[in-house]
Amino acid sequence: MSAKVSSVLIVDDDEALAQVVALTLRSAGFEVCTAHDGVQGYVTYLRDQTDWVLSDIQMPKLNGLGMMRCIRAINPGVRTLYMSGAVDQFRAVLDHESAQFGAKWLRKPFARTDLIELLTGCRENLAHVR
Repeated sequence: MSAKVSSVLIVDDDEALAQVVALTLRSAGFEVCTAHDGVQGYVTYLRDQTDWVLSDIQMPKLNGLGMMRCIRAINPGVRTLYMSGAVDQFRAVLDHESAQFGAKWLRKPFARTDLIELLTGCRENLAHVR
């Protein structure tokens, strides 16, 4: 019997980046779905109940932090990886997310290998990659 493939929801208003990340993760064996703002991300999570949510922070309609508050009301244990070019602006919130929920983050732009390593547990001891 094979192990369950992890599923990932990618939420980013940069559709080109979301597609590159989706392609990268699919090629690594993940099941992937995408959304392009926080509201669509929340609705997609309700439908698909993915293992991971990879989210930009700054998005229209509902930002990534607000979306994750809504998702955690349903599943407090959902694994979260924030992707942002504004990590320094959100440092205190990301530190809290890491401490309370085990959230991780990557600074945009990031290497594909960093993304895969964080999701597969090769970097479990890292809260974030700078």
